[in-house]
Amino acid sequence: MKNKGGILALLITFVLISGYYLIRTWKVNQIRKEASAFALGKDGNVDTAKKQRYLDSLWKQDVFLGSSLEDLTKQELGLGLDLQGGMHVILEVSPTEIVRTLAAGSRDPRIGQAIAKAKELSVTSSSNFVDLFVGEYKKLAPDVKLASVFSTTSNRDVLNLTSSDAEVIRYIKSEVDGAFDRSFRVIQTRVDKFGVANPNLSRIPGTNRIQVELPGIDNPERVRKLLSGAAKLQFCEVFSIQEIGPSLDAFYGVLNKIEIEEKLAKGLSSANKKDTTSSALASALKSTSDSSKTDSLNRSNSLTNMLIMGQNGEMNIRTKDTVRFNGLLRRPDVQNLFPANLSFMYDVSPVVNETTKEEFVAIYPVKDAGNAPLEGDVITNAKQDYDPTTGKPDVSMQMNALGARKWKALTGANVGRRIAILLDNYVYSAPNVNGEIAGGNSSISGGFSIEQATDLANVLKAGKLPAPTNIIEEAVVGASVGSEALNAGVISSLVGLLAVLLFVLIYYSQAGWIANAALLVNLILLLGVMASFGATMTLPGIAGLVLSVGMSVDANVLIYERVKEELAAGKSFITAIAEGFRNAMPSIIDSNVTTLITGIILFIFGTGLVKGFATTLLIGIFTSLFCAVFVSRLIFDYFIKKGKTVNFKTAWTEKLFNDSNIDFIKKRKVFYSISAIIIIAGAISIGVKGFGLGVDFKGGRTYVARFEKTVKTEDVRAAVEKAFAGAAVEVKTFGGFDQVKITSAFKIENTEPEVEETIKTDLNAALSSIPGNKGTVMSSSKVGPTIANDTIWSSLKAILYSILLTFLYIYIRFRSVAFGFGAVMALLHDVLVILGIFSLLNGLLPFSLDIDQAFVGAVLTLMGYSMNDTVVVFDRIREYLSEKGAKKEPIETTINNALNSTLSRTAVTGVATLLVLLILLVFGGETIRGFIFCMFLGVIVGTYSSLFIAAPIVVDAMQRRLESEGDALKVAPAVDKK
Repeated sequence: MKNKGGILALLITFVLISGYYLIRTWKVNQIRKEASAFALGKDGNVDTAKKQRYLDSLWKQDVFLGSSLEDLTKQELGLGLDLQGGMHVILEVSPTEIVRTLAAGSRDPRIGQAIAKAKELSVTSSSNFVDLFVGEYKKLAPDVKLASVFSTTSNRDVLNLTSSDAEVIRYIKSEVDGAFDRSFRVIQTRVDKFGVANPNLSRIPGTNRIQVELPGIDNPERVRKLLSGAAKLQFCEVFSIQEIGPSLDAFYGVLNKIEIEEKLAKGLSSANKKDTTSSALASALKSTSDSSKTDSLNRSNSLTNMLIMGQNGEMNIRTKDTVRFNGLLRRPDVQNLFPANLSFMYDVSPVVNETTKEEFVAIYPVKDAGNAPLEGDVITNAKQDYDPTTGKPDVSMQMNALGARKWKALTGANVGRRIAILLDNYVYSAPNVNGEIAGGNSSISGGFSIEQATDLANVLKAGKLPAPTNIIEEAVVGASVGSEALNAGVISSLVGLLAVLLFVLIYYSQAGWIANAALLVNLILLLGVMASFGATMTLPGIAGLVLSVGMSVDANVLIYERVKEELAAGKSFITAIAEGFRNAMPSIIDSNVTTLITGIILFIFGTGLVKGFATTLLIGIFTSLFCAVFVSRLIFDYFIKKGKTVNFKTAWTEKLFNDSNIDFIKKRKVFYSISAIIIIAGAISIGVKGFGLGVDFKGGRTYVARFEKTVKTEDVRAAVEKAFAGAAVEVKTFGGFDQVKITSAFKIENTEPEVEETIKTDLNAALSSIPGNKGTVMSSSKVGPTIANDTIWSSLKAILYSILLTFLYIYIRFRSVAFGFGAVMALLHDVLVILGIFSLLNGLLPFSLDIDQAFVGAVLTLMGYSMNDTVVVFDRIREYLSEKGAKKEPIETTINNALNSTLSRTAVTGVATLLVLLILLVFGGETIRGFIFCMFLGVIVGTYSSLFIAAPIVVDAMQRRLESEGDALKVAPAVDKK
């Protein structure tokens, strides 16, 4: 191998970097454990507020090799909601109200009719809502120009009565997109204020949807209200420091008193522990009293130093002190100090002190925040502009007539003072008023950057266009359920890994140690890369991790089987190693590229758990390829340099598959018939019995409930149907006879946040009504009909794209339609067989066989595995067809020889992968059991189709081509080995 030194240096670098990121992950978890221990109460429960305060205190501090806690959490291998509990929500920004508001000046009743019809169609259509609305409105009013409906005084700089329909449509779409951006920013601010560790907020590309993940949330009702509540925009007066000066002095006095009391309590505690005399206690009291006389503003650890006065009289506070400050403000003796209409409001954007690295946030003493003199509904337009005097960015805004009158009065009464602009009780700007503003047109300047001015304009426009957000998908996982899933995942990972290592060792003897070393390095690199990307480990991700380790055996197997062939041909150990690696490379590359295609499609079209699996699979492809090719070769070269050889066989594997001479092709019609029978039986079952559709595909709510002892599903169904007003309810045993999964579409169209809690309360009451066996909801999920329809379409597109891309790759790689046709037919065969088996076995097995998004992910994965297997077989067939002797024998003989030569590789890879999947099926947990069962079947079916379907179809296709060309001998055509 060339450039061994460079490859070794690269390997060491990769391992060190991976180890560094894994240590960072370990450090973050250690800090979280310390925070939990710090906040542990006498009752054994963790005070979440106290824990968060501990974490906040370290958020900007150097905690590990120059990195703050914030830096560490951005690049850690975190746990998904299914492993630690929490809440997952997908919000949809409703365009219906935006369009309705834009057309509010029109009295045409057809506008409302078109909006209603477009909303109805959007559930089952993938078209843009605006296009649907315009299409429906044009049906009702074909001769009406859209400009006559949507052109108003507030948008006259964009539209007028002569504007074309195309211009109006562009304007409406831009406003809808702008409303989505504003909603995203508002929700982002709300999520950041939840105080949870590692909240995740992302836009779903190509949609007006926002995905939110909040680990550790234990109050779903609060989350629903905050995420889907309408944005509240207010303009409020701000108290000056002079006005509240006496109140602040009194507040500092209270803080001094509290500090003395705390030190006294600490001194008493210390005295009790040490059994000291009263004189020692008196000394502690004197020290406390003396310290209270010092300048409180200069003592960084003092309560009275929480509020830091700026040069212009503004107040600031360390972000880590905000929780304590809020608690102090709730004290009765503090509340009485300040005016009744005063509320302390935080700035939305904290700043970091570059010297101390501490984070500070400004505080504003706002007047009448609960009853603002002016609210956002009066804003008609706002945009980022430039101050004509200074040329710096500012924000211009326009108000309606009512707003103009109120704004004139408000600014006239506050010349020289601040007016705070609040959204959801956070201050986005607090500009000084330079003079009374009449007419409703004004500009806000304050040294903004262009980005800051744009953000403020978006905030002001949020008052103009209400863009309500509806929760269309939701999942709540209890902490105990997450803990159980984590334990199941860890156990399955360890057992699966050990099983693969042991199997490889038994089969390949000394060479097995080298393969295992490469596998362990692969595991370190895989976890390290995931940590560096800040990836989240989910239960399917763990399955993908273990499976990628199992499938990475394949590259080693391809190399080892080639080396064994070279050794059997009488070549030296050095030559056999070099030839084995060289000859295995085409198959290794082809098999990894086909798996890569599947992984990319899974990543693009998958969401949630499926995307977690795809992430692990994609990273695993690259790390396993690197380790199998380079790490293994470096170890072999080390032995060669030492003049040693390595044994590739054990006593019982030495002659295994050596003399295999199975006639795969001769009996191909028998195998075609067997497959046809299974597919037809499955089709009949699908037509008669159908599938068990998961909530992903049909919409509805799902609850997992656990009972004190074994429960009958009929009893649960009878109790739940009463609570759900007779709506259809499906109840299945889930993970044990004391646990059930309850699915229903009851009130699924209702998006009000309160409905979810009401349904859950009624459900818990129903579960508690079962005599002698109380049940409790452990986790829940909800999928609206719109996203269920989208999931179906995205799943179908994923499967079709996978088949198409696979055909194109095979055709380009093998330069033969016969190979591409055989590969595609084998993939269709695998999908149809799996679908049929799932329908036939639905309801007969003790775990769920629902067709959902996880099932689609499993189908795509097994398609990748099947293609991986098929392409290795095809590579060997191509190699045999390219040999000179192939022209002298029939195609059947040539391809049979090729299939028999790959049998050992097919068997070893299949057994290793099935071994991992079997362990995951047993230990992996109920959440992914159906997913793993589908893959388990898929490996069997995929291996079968590679040998008995794909290759025979290639033979039939080639023979038909030769017959059409008049070649009666039907001998193998020459194939380009390249």
